[in-house]
Amino acid sequence: MALPIFGGISGEPVDSVAHIIQVALTPVFMLSGIGTLLNLFNTRLARVSDHIEQANALLTDDNDDVERNKKLERHLVRLHRRTLMLDAAILAGGLGGASSCGAAFVLFLGSVRDSSVATWLVVMFGLALSCTVGALALFLGDSLISWHGLKREGPLPRPMPKAV
Repeated sequence: MALPIFGGISGEPVDSVAHIIQVALTPVFMLSGIGTLLNLFNTRLARVSDHIEQANALLTDDNDDVERNKKLERHLVRLHRRTLMLDAAILAGGLGGASSCGAAFVLFLGSVRDSSVATWLVVMFGLALSCTVGALALFLGDSLISWHGLKREGPLPRPMPKAV
């Protein structure tokens, strides 16, 4: 007994329908994960930006300690590299998210037009996966720069308390 709500899929086996649902949901879950990664990357970028502001403030204070200022300048160079890594990670994550949306759209378009969209689906989802892997690799690069700098130079110097 076929239900009219399901139209043309009433004669298809349950495994086939389940597979269609799995394929349709995969880009949505991928997009959710990418969104979480982008949130992480943006939060980390905001913290790096705060460190840049703090280091610039320390450089422009009245302290004439040459060694301290050189350390701050090296720290600023490292922070600049980190912003480049995080910017690239955000860009790659954004492209991955757009590709995930493209894969979902291709699936939708294929179901509406009843056409073969397998090539486009593979390209869009493959691009989403590649961009996400690239974003994670860039995030790892940022982490390595951060860890190496902290190990080699330590944290930013504390500002000197102002005399009252």
